[in-house]
Amino acid sequence: MARGAYIESGGRQYEGNVTAFVLITCFVAAMGGLLFGYDLGITGGVTSMEPFLVKFFPVVYQQMLDDSSTNQYCKFDNQLLTLFTSSLYLAALIASFFAATTSRLFGRKPSMFLGGLFFLVGALLNGFAVNVEMLIIGRIFLGFGVGYCNQSVPIYLSEMAPAKIRGALNIGFQMMITIGILGANLINYATSKYKNGWRVSLGVGAVPAVLLCVGSLFLEETPNSLIERGQHVKAKTMLQKIRGTNNVDEEYQDLVDASEAASKVENPWKNITRRRYRPQLTFCSFIPFFQQLTGINVIMFYAPVLFTILGFGNDASLMSAVITGGVNVIATLVSVFCVDKFGRRLLFLEGGAQMLVSQIKNENSSDDSFAWSWGPLGWLVPSEICSLEVRPAGQAINVAINMFFTFGIAQVFLSLLCHFKFGLFFFFAAWVLVMTIFIAFLLPETKNVPVEEMHYVWKSHWFWNKYMPECEDLVAGAYNNSEAAPSN
Repeated sequence: MARGAYIESGGRQYEGNVTAFVLITCFVAAMGGLLFGYDLGITGGVTSMEPFLVKFFPVVYQQMLDDSSTNQYCKFDNQLLTLFTSSLYLAALIASFFAATTSRLFGRKPSMFLGGLFFLVGALLNGFAVNVEMLIIGRIFLGFGVGYCNQSVPIYLSEMAPAKIRGALNIGFQMMITIGILGANLINYATSKYKNGWRVSLGVGAVPAVLLCVGSLFLEETPNSLIERGQHVKAKTMLQKIRGTNNVDEEYQDLVDASEAASKVENPWKNITRRRYRPQLTFCSFIPFFQQLTGINVIMFYAPVLFTILGFGNDASLMSAVITGGVNVIATLVSVFCVDKFGRRLLFLEGGAQMLVSQIKNENSSDDSFAWSWGPLGWLVPSEICSLEVRPAGQAINVAINMFFTFGIAQVFLSLLCHFKFGLFFFFAAWVLVMTIFIAFLLPETKNVPVEEMHYVWKSHWFWNKYMPECEDLVAGAYNNSEAAPSN
């Protein structure tokens, strides 16, 4: 038998139902994804609008008009233009560390509210911008909003959702991202016909920000966060409400035990570097790294630019981006319905194989497979594998690395495209191969496993079990599987 990384799911099953309260709550929280998605979709469309380029980036506009240029791939190669796009992600990286502290000390709700508030300020600054400096400052505020939301929303969803549908509800965050991208593409297409249409495109970002700010005021805090901050009675009442039953003693006690263990941790940042948390640190670092090395995110927010480079007219390039965004929404629905049935590993591996082929053949279907695999799972898996004592730190690392490499790749993408043309996608294909092998050997299955019981998964894994403390009785029959051990 080959070295496997699959572990049969199961674990302790708590009593409870999927309540309407949980579904509505998770839907409202997932709107934090609209902010990230709207920015991903709006940026490329705006930077392909001639009035926007004339006002802020006249050098790029002249490059577009220069018929003497023999290299069409270099028309948008301008570091100031790419800084307009990438500055948001550098700000999000910085904000994610502050968001981790906010989330731990004050709860998940305040982090989501602050994320919406930052994004609102940034959208208004961009919509009323009169110079490049004002644009960049607005982008920084947008980045703070994205950093806070991307840190808090996936954790909130994982903590509120019952284990059996945690994947589907958490992927609601990615669904909102794709809806945000589609909405942005539609708005770009509608506003591109007007001289100041770019102001509308950038300013409308205030709408999802307001929705999140208002929605977060009506959200309830997660039981995990309430226990973490000493509000035990309220936590048990909330757990009964979200599970739809009064019999929550077993799950509640597990949450209390996890919180007590977490309270003994003086420094979660130092703690996550300990040997016993090596699996969490590894996946919270490498999954976001690999997610950006698929190249799909930069392709998404430079989609209209890429279509323009290929010779599409402005309207045609924007409409092509709309079609791509619509297909991504449908593809994400596939993940919603499959992730808790077939598991995370299957979607990772299938998506990786399809992206590899698509990148090599330079086909658009790589976007589709990303939308049901590395896109949603890149946020789901890191948010569900960390125990309470390292969860804020783990998610902050996940967001920071994601934003750092989004910033880096966004900043150099157009320059690389100028020099390597579409040979650049072979570079991304090589990384897709590496990440697929990484998942195949090292990631155990986590579907249906309660978030506070993930230690059983690592203890039963052929590679990660050596990092687990021998003194703890972590082996549970529900997680044992012959494929979890290396072959002889």
